[in-house]
Amino acid sequence: MSKKSVGITGIGASLPKKIVTNKDLESVVDTTDEWIRKRTGIEERRVLEVGQNLSDLGAQAGKDAISSANISVDEIDMIIVATGSPELIWPSTACLVQQKMGANSAAAFDLQAACTGFTYGIDIACQLLSSGGYKNILLIGAEAMTRYVDWSDRSTCVLFGDGAAAVVIGEVEEGLGIISSDLGADGNGSDLLEIPNSGSAITHDKLGDVIDQTIKMNGADVFKFAVRVIPATIESLLNKSGVMLEDISLIVPHQANKRITYSAAEKLGISKEVMVSNISKYGNTGAASIPLALFGLENEGRLEKGDLIITVGFGAGLTWGSNLIKWSKTS
Repeated sequence: MSKKSVGITGIGASLPKKIVTNKDLESVVDTTDEWIRKRTGIEERRVLEVGQNLSDLGAQAGKDAISSANISVDEIDMIIVATGSPELIWPSTACLVQQKMGANSAAAFDLQAACTGFTYGIDIACQLLSSGGYKNILLIGAEAMTRYVDWSDRSTCVLFGDGAAAVVIGEVEEGLGIISSDLGADGNGSDLLEIPNSGSAITHDKLGDVIDQTIKMNGADVFKFAVRVIPATIESLLNKSGVMLEDISLIVPHQANKRITYSAAEKLGISKEVMVSNISKYGNTGAASIPLALFGLENEGRLEKGDLIITVGFGAGLTWGSNLIKWSKTS
């Protein structure tokens, strides 16, 4: 039996209403709007307010994606939430999203590959659907990154934002959809980007201790890693797919830093215009950044049926991955 074609059939997004600009941060930490723009490309980011939770964003993004796919919530068999900032350790954010959506027919679990989570999720969903055991999978990238930010650390607090975006993945016209993926990890770099004391490794001698659970990053080494791994995983993906780089319409990278994106483009020998960037509006939204960018491209009419695109993620772990997709969603 031939493998069926599966791809993105619906897409949605949800963002907090609160916007924090670089100018706002000037009153919080020793930095300037000019410095942030020059070093990162970020101008503003969205921030969850008190009383709003990650599952609220995920559920709304999921509902929008289901509506976009023209199916009912009861037709979703599986919910996968890719997140590095879960609402709770347990239950999973996916189960909280399932309850808020009323998706009672769906299994649900979280996927933790940090900022590469959505890229991993694309391949996992593809494999599950290709097995014939599922028909429609809802993959959500959702992050509450600002809940893990040290607002006195100017090297990290300027980078991150909150948001969620979702895709429905299901059967599509033959020849379209998800063609292949390339995934990788290197735990030897686990100390370069981490949130300490955020799991069972927490150690303290007495109740009431203040535990540091904020993002710690070796920025220089993470930059070098990202600029190296983006071209490497794309080249590996193309080699296994038998596709030429010049056939690719757009590359949609994880939105971590505009200098990373453009340095990777230079290494690949492609124009900056091929590398999609929306970091100026949202900052680094972790596993949500790629689907948010896809949502923007779809709404702007920049994706046409049959376009070859690459999504590429990288992040803590260290993890990385890329997906080759022949666009199947039609507005």
